Amino acid sequence: MRFIESRASWSLSLLPVLIAVPFALFISQTQPSTSLLAALAAVPLLIAFVSPMSGLYLLVFSMLLGPEFLVGGIGSGNTLGRGVTLRFDDFLLMLVGIGWLARVAVSEHGKVFVRTPLNRPIMLYTAACVFATLIGILAGRVRPMGGLFFLLKYYEYFFLFFMTVNLVKTKEQVKHLVTASLVTCFLVSLYAISQIPSGIRVSAPFEGQDGEPNTLGGYLVFTMALIGGLLVTPGAVQMKWLLWALLAVAGFALQATLSRASFLAAGVVLMGFVLLLLRRSPGLVALVLAGCIVMAFLAPRAVVERMTYTFGQPEEKGQIQVGSLHVDTSTSERIQSWSQSFEIWKTSPLWGHGVTGGPFMDAMYPRVFVEVGLLGACAFAALLYALFRTGKISSTHFEDPYMRGLAWGFLFGFFGLLVHALGSNTFIIVRIMEPFWLVVGLLVKSFLMDQQERESTGEPSLQAASPLQNRRSFGPSVPSQQSFPGRAL
Repeated sequence: MRFIESRASWSLSLLPVLIAVPFALFISQTQPSTSLLAALAAVPLLIAFVSPMSGLYLLVFSMLLGPEFLVGGIGSGNTLGRGVTLRFDDFLLMLVGIGWLARVAVSEHGKVFVRTPLNRPIMLYTAACVFATLIGILAGRVRPMGGLFFLLKYYEYFFLFFMTVNLVKTKEQVKHLVTASLVTCFLVSLYAISQIPSGIRVSAPFEGQDGEPNTLGGYLVFTMALIGGLLVTPGAVQMKWLLWALLAVAGFALQATLSRASFLAAGVVLMGFVLLLLRRSPGLVALVLAGCIVMAFLAPRAVVERMTYTFGQPEEKGQIQVGSLHVDTSTSERIQSWSQSFEIWKTSPLWGHGVTGGPFMDAMYPRVFVEVGLLGACAFAALLYALFRTGKISSTHFEDPYMRGLAWGFLFGFFGLLVHALGSNTFIIVRIMEPFWLVVGLLVKSFLMDQQERESTGEPSLQAASPLQNRRSFGPSVPSQQSFPGRAL
């Protein structure tokens, strides 16, 4: 074993040398300004490789603040509504992963994957997507390079989940990573607010000329749900005024996205918190509802016009008529894409047309049916249910108020993203899914650490509670001891 570890250590020590040689050649052949930028970019990448945990912190900031680079011409022509992009955090994630896997290789007791309740649904959904794409390639519906590249882009956040579960060792690290995520949200919100004077719909940094307001809206809704969970849970945080300030800044940025799918998702999140607080704090619920009414009257004119535009657009060709009302062209196209996707799905109902094998559509659920068929849709539904169970059990299990608040925020944020996906490809958008799966990994790891602590102190193993037992205990104040179902690879 020592011989193997020695060889692995020598291999790891030689790897930086092998990387340095082409990097030196690159610097010698480029302009000084380009070389300086490349050297500056190489510093965090080197840190990520040497210290995967430090790289994970850098990755949290780069999820929304990292630059991206357009890659064109590798997707199937009838699918790409926009180009494929490579982002700085893609490389950062790769190097953090290499550093983590290298340490697993030299560790005597290293395990690539910790046993979690999400392993099996993730593997099933990934297998369904790979199988459908391979069938699509053989049938000529999917270009090999484009399909495989999109697969890697879509599911890199699964790798982030596994890496988070394996790298995080303490609950202090969990809280520090959440704090880093909230700081990132604050910086992104400030950037979005700075775009308001230009008169355009705001978006996250480094998203090109057109931007993606819907993506920023989905990210803000999920992060605001996390903030709300920490705020409504007694004892979760000390200085709540900081979170209230962050919530206000993020809410202002959310309005400026003018994303109707995000507004609808935010409404679902708000309804969830109202139901949660209804029995425990009816006075606070009344205050929140009054605040919402006031905000509705004080909302910027652009927000009001955007909301009324759905049924207030002048008559144009391509609109869907509902009674005496005409639905705007954008919403009409989304509705029509659902019916069109059904016709396309019928041509290959079982395993679909493969990733990028169908036409581009801005709606998650019909896209799943078109690309991966009924088998993939069932696997996707199983994954969503596993995520719901993770949030629900975590919200009633933790004794730590901070983790319980984070779990409630995740659960309501998850509900919001389910609604957001009606008008967006939410669950394959990396800038939404990377923060999402980071939080999933933190919750699962915290739960597993909590179980290990209780087992080490001699407490009886946790038994899964019947759903009927918790029917009357809907609230964050009384934790119950439950275990994740199906803890299998």
